[in-house]
Order: sequence, then C-alpha cells, then structure tokens
Amino acid sequence: MALADPVRRAIVARLSRGEATVNELAEPFAISTQAVSKHIQVLEHAGLVTRSRDAQRRPVHLDAAALERLTSWIDKYRLIAERRFRLLDELLAEDAGKTKEK
Repeated sequence: MALADPVRRAIVARLSRGEATVNELAEPFAISTQAVSKHIQVLEHAGLVTRSRDAQRRPVHLDAAALERLTSWIDKYRLIAERRFRLLDELLAEDAGKTKEK
C-alpha cells in the first residue's frame, strides 16, 4: 500500500501544506533525492499525487480528492474494527463475571 511506508506518509503530510519539488521533499530525510523520487512514483501510481511542470521546476501536488476517498475507505473499516472490539470487550467482561461467580 502506498501509505505503508513512513517516508511516503511524511511526503503526503508535507504536500498537504502545499506543492513542493523533489529536492524540497528530500530535505528532511537522510536518503537520496532518487529514493524520494521513487517514493513519489509510488504515490503517483496510487493516484495520491501528481506532478506538473512550471518552467524548470516540476512541483509535486497532493490530490486531495483521492486522499479523501482513501480516508473514507479507512474510516469504514476502522468503524467495523471498533464495533468488533466493543463486542469482544462485552464478551470478555461477561466471561469474567461468570468466572467470579464460580
């Protein structure tokens, strides 16, 4: 998954504040600009970012709509997981009550 890597998550977080070049995105990391470029390619392939051309500059942009769709999808599964954990908590509490009665 595109956001499984912490570098890619950091890149997305940075791009949420505005466009940036590969060099600007590479600054906080102890990895090469080539490595950052590969991370950007993964994000592009996932549809989360795009690149444009501004003279010699090639800024990277976050596709906010794609990120919103991804967030909605994650939230759906988060709610399902939370519901299952609540049910498990209830079962464990019930079982603990039965154990104390014995």
